[in-house]
Amino acid sequence: MPVPSAANAGVKPEVSVVIPIYNEAAGLAQLFARLYPALDALGSSYEIVFINDGSADDSVRILADQFRLRPEVTRVVLFNGNYGQHMAILAGFNAARGEIIVTLDADLQNPPEEIGNLVAKMREGFDYVGSIRRKRQDSAWRTIASKLMNRLREKITRIKITDQGNMLRAYRRNVIDLINQCGEVNTFVPALAYTFSRKPAEIVVEHEERAAGESKYSLYSLIRLNFDLITGFSLVPLQMFSMLGMMLSIGSAALVILLLIRRFLLGAEAEGLFTLFAIAFFLMGVILFGIGLVGEYVGRIFQQVRARPRYVVQTILQQEGMTEQELLEQNAPRGQREQRQVSRS
Repeated sequence: MPVPSAANAGVKPEVSVVIPIYNEAAGLAQLFARLYPALDALGSSYEIVFINDGSADDSVRILADQFRLRPEVTRVVLFNGNYGQHMAILAGFNAARGEIIVTLDADLQNPPEEIGNLVAKMREGFDYVGSIRRKRQDSAWRTIASKLMNRLREKITRIKITDQGNMLRAYRRNVIDLINQCGEVNTFVPALAYTFSRKPAEIVVEHEERAAGESKYSLYSLIRLNFDLITGFSLVPLQMFSMLGMMLSIGSAALVILLLIRRFLLGAEAEGLFTLFAIAFFLMGVILFGIGLVGEYVGRIFQQVRARPRYVVQTILQQEGMTEQELLEQNAPRGQREQRQVSRS
């Protein structure tokens, strides 16, 4: 029986696939049916690290059953609650042992068959390979919102990620080791990897409709994610607001001078009262926005100084004590394993 422990002893696989799971029970069977054959076809040693992010459905049981079927290449990290997709990915990075780590969503919108293309690109010497969806199958509002957020984020943070909503990405071990050293409470994994990467690249991949279930990201979630990304990787919003405050101060001073001149030249005017109200309400809106922006940064500091764990691992399902020869044989394509078993018999 598997027990909670540290990483398996023995040889390290070349490829680790990290997959966060949150209420994906309806589509896991389809994922397994496509994922394992796609990785068997690589002809390289691999492991799959599933991270259950506090699923409330039958995902844990299905993952445990799959672990029993393929324990030699399957590991399951179980959270004690829901901590979010990126925290699950970070936990997967800590558990992964491969030289190349690939992140993949469980909804099959990114075909597992594309993993081979990312690995091939990594073997060309790149240390980070992102992906761009050829034809997105998302709803129109989500596609438009994502593009607008991408442009805003790139202008502010200078992080050039063409398709930030696509989690099908590959990272080399040196980038993962640097990410694992970071202790940030809130972070966006692809952007963090981009800041550490010295030779990044992107490839175009296919995109399919969601296999089952519903998207976990609402419009609010996407806005929240991008706001975290912008404030987590740049001080530009604070600097822009400071400049806006300076310009408004200059404009307000000019308006006061103009009103004084009009008062002395034209006398008292009742018509300008509503203009003053409009200006006052506008300035109050700007002030409230500024307070909220500063509060966002202060809130990030507050979360950081509390030093609470970013996530809590309840248990890890993994196989122990495999020898190097056993791991190499278990990672061989199915046809080769069957031939070896026949020859031994």
